[in-house]
Amino acid sequence: MDNQNNRYIYSAMVIVAIVSAFGAGFTYGAIEKLPHPVQGIINKKFGQPKEFDFGLFWKTWDKLHENFVDKEKLDDGNLLYGAVMGMVKGSGDPYTVFFPPQEAESFKQDVGGSFGGIGAEIGIRNDLLVVIAPLEDTPAKKAGLVAGDKILKIDGKSTEGLSVEKAVSKIRGETGTKVTLTILRNGDNIKAKDIEIERAVIKIPITKLEAIKDNKIARLSFYSFTSTAPFEFQQAAAKILATADYKGIILDLRNNPGGYLEVAVDIAGWFFNTGDLVAIEDFGKEKESGQNKTTEFRASGLGALKNYPMVVLVNQGTASAAEILAGALRDNRGIKLIGDKTFGKGSVQELVNLDDGSSLKVTVAKWLTPKKYSISESGLEPDFKVALNEENTRDGKDAQLDKAVEILEKIISNQ
Repeated sequence: MDNQNNRYIYSAMVIVAIVSAFGAGFTYGAIEKLPHPVQGIINKKFGQPKEFDFGLFWKTWDKLHENFVDKEKLDDGNLLYGAVMGMVKGSGDPYTVFFPPQEAESFKQDVGGSFGGIGAEIGIRNDLLVVIAPLEDTPAKKAGLVAGDKILKIDGKSTEGLSVEKAVSKIRGETGTKVTLTILRNGDNIKAKDIEIERAVIKIPITKLEAIKDNKIARLSFYSFTSTAPFEFQQAAAKILATADYKGIILDLRNNPGGYLEVAVDIAGWFFNTGDLVAIEDFGKEKESGQNKTTEFRASGLGALKNYPMVVLVNQGTASAAEILAGALRDNRGIKLIGDKTFGKGSVQELVNLDDGSSLKVTVAKWLTPKKYSISESGLEPDFKVALNEENTRDGKDAQLDKAVEILEKIISNQ
């Protein structure tokens, strides 16, 4: 995969505990006349929009340097990074984000597979910071965080107006230290509670295969679409194919926050015929033609698992690439989805690495299922809705999994 221009579907992972030096040096588009206090800025005309007066920016820059009480604390590099972050925030899209070098390095490690931190993925929903998914076998999961938890405070400080990236930086920390999240859980809209979590070195699990129902059903839990996922999924698939007793598959995508789009298409190749449509990227209307530009992603694998009866487990923590796979399975094969409505992360981001070590994560498209359903914001409604509660999860019960087994056994018996 091209590391200079990676396309992926993303929601921030709160797992890295790495500190890098803040990058210096910056290139910025400006106007022709530069106020006197500004020193060392280059490429002043590069990328400058036509018929747009940037004088307000530079006048503000000038007045800040003239009037600010602690002039010695003003750092031109920090001011310029802050200006760029503000410009990008003006897009109104919570998934389009500028990363200064320190945050850019942390982000690149987030999608690589191994991190330090608490092991939870967070996002924005209705202007609130929420847990998309606690990753399997991590401190966040063990501490009791669940998909959909609203994060009201981090170490006692309000998260109101806080971006995902800023929240991530506050939750990160050294291994062995603790962070306290004040959360409000769905169904309990009055009483918030504090959850203390000890940070640790995290290795994101990818797959877990187990035999259930007298070894007749393979439950394949798939936790993340990281760069190593295709290899690990291949190993699990090979075990399924090598076990003659398996009559059907439960693909468990609960609390799978997604990852790379290309990985979702790669995994889909195990379940579809070569050439089957997996997803459609909609880049919006082109200026010249006024028509929507789209790109189709089609399966290229051998479809080795396509003949197995299947059902798919989903919940609020099923997001982005996991939603793509679940939607494609339902549209192409009529596979039933069981559980809760998915998160609704239906946009595609492209990571652009800039020369000074900073990065721009920009939303370039929205994705559609093969039947052109847009999942953005709305998510996927399950065919069989089973909401987990205190009663149906008592003593290790899993009502969603039980329903999946029930439905799959009926499908197998009818073949």
